[in-house]
Amino acid sequence: MPAAITLVDDDRNILTSVSIALEAEGYKVSTYTDGAVALEAMMARQPDLAVLDIKMPGMDGMELLNRLRRVSAVPVIFLTSKDEEIDEMLGLKMGADDYIRKPFSQRLLIERIRAVLRRSETAGQAGNSDDSALLIRGDLRLDPVRHECAWRGNQVQLTVTEFLLLQALVKHLGHVKSRDQLMDAAYGDNIYVDDRTIDSHIKRLRRKLKAVDKEFSGIETLYGLGYRFQE
Repeated sequence: MPAAITLVDDDRNILTSVSIALEAEGYKVSTYTDGAVALEAMMARQPDLAVLDIKMPGMDGMELLNRLRRVSAVPVIFLTSKDEEIDEMLGLKMGADDYIRKPFSQRLLIERIRAVLRRSETAGQAGNSDDSALLIRGDLRLDPVRHECAWRGNQVQLTVTEFLLLQALVKHLGHVKSRDQLMDAAYGDNIYVDDRTIDSHIKRLRRKLKAVDKEFSGIETLYGLGYRFQE
């Protein structure tokens, strides 16, 4: 089955040109100019990935992502303008997996979509559908097959990026992971993001774990080195 992509942008020219390009790559594409209508459609049938414009009338991309994250970890790529640096970081803190600045080439967007979909697939692969895939580290339980995370028995909903980052940190307890190593684990070798993108994902990951356990302090920052997970 081809991957299902949802595009949400109030610019119909962008929707038309991008949807044509994605369909030519074999994707199944749904387009929306209204955030509220798009949210209703995605709640009824979740796509494999969503591409959201930040600036839209009515329900903008931020609000759409906020509502979507209450019930879904579907991968999300934001489209932003050059002067929306603050919005980019806010979007990552809210749970976006990646962002692309306008104007952008269709080839770049397609490559980013492929990368995020690969990460989503990687996060759900572990060879078998049994308990051999589980990562259990003290109070933490990660199930890559089902894309489930639990801390002290409480479910924690993570995005694809957050899940891959946490998985990289807990595979070897106490080992320091540099930002470059975490970047490779979450994004792959061919995608570059700057350090603050990794930092934003880690901060959101911490907040989610602290939401179920206010005493959580398992992810340690080593300034100038990176991060490590302590049991």
